[in-house]
Amino acid sequence: MAKKTIEDIQVEGKKVLVRVDFNVPLTEDGKVSDDKRIVAALPTIKYLLAHNAKVILCSHLGRPKGEVNLKYSLAPVGQRLAELLPDTRIWFAEDTIGESAKAAIADMKEGEIVLLENTRFHKEEEKNDPAFAKALADLADIFVSDAFGTVHRAHASTAGVANYIPAVAGYLIGKELGIMGKALENPERPFVAILGGAKVADKIGVIKNLLQKCDSLIIGGGMAYTFFKAMGYEIGTSLLDADSIELAKELMAEAKERKVNLLLPIDTVVATAYAPDAEHKTVPVDQIPAGWMGLDIGEKTIELFRKTIVEAKTVIWNGPMGVFEMPAFAVGTKAVAQACADCEGTTIVGGGDSASAVKKLGFADKITHISTGGGASLEFLEGKILPGVAVLNDK
Repeated sequence: MAKKTIEDIQVEGKKVLVRVDFNVPLTEDGKVSDDKRIVAALPTIKYLLAHNAKVILCSHLGRPKGEVNLKYSLAPVGQRLAELLPDTRIWFAEDTIGESAKAAIADMKEGEIVLLENTRFHKEEEKNDPAFAKALADLADIFVSDAFGTVHRAHASTAGVANYIPAVAGYLIGKELGIMGKALENPERPFVAILGGAKVADKIGVIKNLLQKCDSLIIGGGMAYTFFKAMGYEIGTSLLDADSIELAKELMAEAKERKVNLLLPIDTVVATAYAPDAEHKTVPVDQIPAGWMGLDIGEKTIELFRKTIVEAKTVIWNGPMGVFEMPAFAVGTKAVAQACADCEGTTIVGGGDSASAVKKLGFADKITHISTGGGASLEFLEGKILPGVAVLNDK
């Protein structure tokens, strides 16, 4: 069911509480060191300002454990926001729902912003306490959810407030639901899903959901070795999710039954140790020597995966192909990123490490959509109901 967005409601003259994701890294001296998430929130903020709303922003930052800890104050974020919006008056409230917040909101005019202090300075936030959620909702007339990275958690500021005032999606969440939703519900085919990362157990739900939807499923990264073990191969000291061996067999059988083309690596880069300068070589996956560990996909696998990815009309990728933090074992992840960039279909990279890899390699502008939520995009790919999305008003 499609959800209402900021464009579906009247915001003029209204107090609009926007849940943004301003959980940004700060330097030792309390400056914002990476403002990507602040910049990502600007389209929604600017739309509301242009339509004469009174914009109230709330977010968490770090893990202050439900106590006031000025190390996690959003004040530096307010300063960076003021630099990004030099023509807008921005008030910083020294609390979330207290006197400072109420006074700032009472004094603000249309087209101005009040940034509330860290929602997680209140232990009630993560408990989704109704009284705290109501106090937040009482500050505003409308709630806008725009922090996709937190919608899989039912917190007061992500879900609870929607019980008390109308709730709609901002542009960031609207885009996530639109692009990822279409890919999962009605993809252009062939639809190829690429999954990497360490443990099969972490991705069971995703694999099961995607097996019902995709034409080809590519599996790389650490979890491939559990599949090799399930096929009876020797995997040396490679990563093994021992509890998932039977599951890997079941998933291979299910892929066969559903006629999904399940692609596993055919060769692998193995090393003598988990170290950037370890001795390494490429071997077929059924010939991993004892005492060696697989740390990346090999060249023949890269060719195989690339061909499938480039010919696809829809691609979803989540999880690296190897230990991409070490240059010697980043070749496979780089090649998959390149293949996604060269694919002319819709390409979606689902948060976390694969998103970092694509950005680091400079392919970000060649990908249709890079999800802003790691855990949230995984749960979305699993077909789970996300609490912070479920509460939004339907169109």
